[in-house]
Amino acid sequence: MIVSKPETKLSNQRILVTGGAGFIGSNLIEYFLQNNQVVCLDNLSTGFYKNIEELVENPNFTFIEGDIRDLEVCKKAVKGCDYVFHEAALGSVPRSINDPIATNASNIDGFLNMLIVARDEKVKRFIYAASSSTYGDSKELPKVEHRIGRPLSPYAITKYVNELYAHVFTQLYGLETIGLRYFNVFGKRQSPDGAYAAVIPLWAKMLLNHERPVINGDGSYSRDFTYIENVIQANELSAINPWQTIHKRLQKYQTEMQMENTPDQIFNIAYGGNTTLIDLFTALRDNLAKYDQTLAHIEPIYGPYRNGDIPHSHASIKKASTILKYHPAINARKGFELVSGWYFENK
Repeated sequence: MIVSKPETKLSNQRILVTGGAGFIGSNLIEYFLQNNQVVCLDNLSTGFYKNIEELVENPNFTFIEGDIRDLEVCKKAVKGCDYVFHEAALGSVPRSINDPIATNASNIDGFLNMLIVARDEKVKRFIYAASSSTYGDSKELPKVEHRIGRPLSPYAITKYVNELYAHVFTQLYGLETIGLRYFNVFGKRQSPDGAYAAVIPLWAKMLLNHERPVINGDGSYSRDFTYIENVIQANELSAINPWQTIHKRLQKYQTEMQMENTPDQIFNIAYGGNTTLIDLFTALRDNLAKYDQTLAHIEPIYGPYRNGDIPHSHASIKKASTILKYHPAINARKGFELVSGWYFENK
């Protein structure tokens, strides 16, 4: 008897990536376009057309400029799609503190719109960007999916509500949903511009401009920095693993971990380590100094701690490794080296 091998790549599917002109979304599109048709939905509020400009001539690529808060736009985008990768959101803890209404509208109202149209279109699976901010004030390290704390920001609240909504849609309507709790993703095309730029592109830009980056606090806060290639792997695995297989593995995992009653299809996506902010600064400076030796003597400025920040972020990836067979290939140190080269070439 010939036993067919399990799929190792998502292929010959029609895929919707919301927020596809953003950092993570554009990297997913670039990867999935190798073997699939891809639709990009983005309102270009935080994403950039330049991230997808080279793809518009590809006959397998469709760009729809629109907002996930508009239900009719969501219906148009998901029409005929097999999979949805939902990356669209208003990110940034500080942004949510400054404007919780806008964060709520995009991250909850928009998310619900996408769940509804995915359900009605009977997509095969809805895979969405969750967030490590959901762990809130939990001091437990490493972070495990079934034990979280109280949210520390409006952004964190919205991302936890996403998990609850997705869980309910799976239970009530049979929509297959998987949430990926990203931990400090970084890589090419992550923008250094704007008031809410992430720390790695912001510091890289400042260093290349011979400016001194500001570290919020004493530099001891740490993050589980996760290179973009690992995130792409996790998204693809979330699509190709059969649903029955996921649940068979999940039941065994839940028994072993004595899990509490929390949404099941949630996975930490990280490398599974942590880097202090001072070590991050040193790594970026030293890698960029390979291209410009004058950067080697720049020292950081230490500023006040930032409201809503969690002190430490270190993920257990045991659940994703056991159930999705996620095995990240690029550690933070190698990622810092790769991204430094990209920022220097694209400065």
